[in-house]
Amino acid sequence: MSDLYFPHFRSWLMHSPPAEFIIRKLRELLIGGLSQGPIPRHVAFVMDGNRRYARNHKIETIEGHHLGFEALARVLEICYKCGVKVVTVFAFSIENFNRPKYEVDGLMQLAKVKLEQLIQHGELLDRYGASVRVLGERDLLPPDVLEVIDRAVSTTKHNKECVLNICFPYTSRAEITSAIKSTVDEYSTTLRPHSTPFSQSRITQKILSKQGDGSEMLSSIRESSPPPPSSRSDDLDDSVSSTTTLQPDSSPLKQEADSNITIYPNAETITAETLTNHMYTAGDPPLDLFIRTSGVERFSDFMLWQCHEETQIFFLKCLWPEFDLWHFLPVLVEWQRRQKQKERDGLPRRRVKQA
Repeated sequence: MSDLYFPHFRSWLMHSPPAEFIIRKLRELLIGGLSQGPIPRHVAFVMDGNRRYARNHKIETIEGHHLGFEALARVLEICYKCGVKVVTVFAFSIENFNRPKYEVDGLMQLAKVKLEQLIQHGELLDRYGASVRVLGERDLLPPDVLEVIDRAVSTTKHNKECVLNICFPYTSRAEITSAIKSTVDEYSTTLRPHSTPFSQSRITQKILSKQGDGSEMLSSIRESSPPPPSSRSDDLDDSVSSTTTLQPDSSPLKQEADSNITIYPNAETITAETLTNHMYTAGDPPLDLFIRTSGVERFSDFMLWQCHEETQIFFLKCLWPEFDLWHFLPVLVEWQRRQKQKERDGLPRRRVKQA
C-alpha cells in the first residue's frame, strides 16, 4: 500500500466500530488490573503544552486549550475508575494574566463554557460522586465567570466520594500567603476571658460564702488590725481602704470582672500542620503523585507546600492534549512498583523520573 494512503487507512481502521470496541475493552481491562494494586489517593497535574500543541498542528491557540479540556475529561475518568480520590489540576496561573489580553479573555470564556457544560451534563462527576472545588484568588476573576464557578460548586456539592480541585487562578505563593494571613487572624482572636484562680475577688467571695454575713468578719478584721500611726490617722478618711482591707459594699462580681484576663492562642503552638489546615487543599489527603506534561521540568509555582518527601514526581514529554491512558499507565505502574519497594525496604523514597 502506498505511503500516501497508509495514514488515512490507519485512521479509518482505528475509528471503526470493531476497533473502538476492542480498544475500549482493553482500556477497561487495564484499568481494572491497575485498581487491584495500591492507588494514589491524591494526584496533581500541570496541564502544560496546549499552546505548543496548537502551533505544531497549525490551529488556533484557543483550540489547543479546548483540546486540553477534552484531555482533562479523559484523565478524570481514568483516575476515578482506578480509585483516585482527589485530582488537582493547574488550570490557570496568576502569572497568565500577563499574556495577551485576547488569549486571557479567550481562556476565561472557555472556562465559563466548560463549567457550564459541566453543570448541564455532569454525568461523569455524578457517576463517580465527585465534587468540584475552585481554588485560587477569586477577586481576580470577572463576575460572570465567578457566577458560573459558584453554580458548578453548588451543583456538585452533594457528591462526597471524590474531589476535583481546579486551581484557577492560582500560585503557591498566593496560597501560602493566604494561609499565613488566616493563621495570623486566628491567633489574633482573643479566647474566652477567664479570671485567675487566686484573684482577690474569688478570695473575697469564698470568705463571704463561708461566713454568711461578711460585715461581722470585716469588722473583726478591722478591730483586730493594729491601729495606724497617729500621723497617718489624721490624714486618712475612714471611707478609703488600704490594699489589704476588703470593702463590704463592693460587689464580688464586679471585682471578678475587673480581674478578667484577655487570653490569646499561644503562637508557640503554630506548626506546619497549622498552616496545612489553612491551605486551599485543607482536608485533602497528602499529595502522592505530581505529573507535568510537555517535557518542562519545573513546578511553576504549583503545589509547592503540598509536595513532601513521599510525593513522586514525573515529567512527561507528551503535550497535554495528547495525554491519555497510554501515557498515564506507565506512570501508575511505576508508582505502584515504588510503593511496593518502599514497603519492602521500610524506607520512604522520593525520585524524579523523566518519561
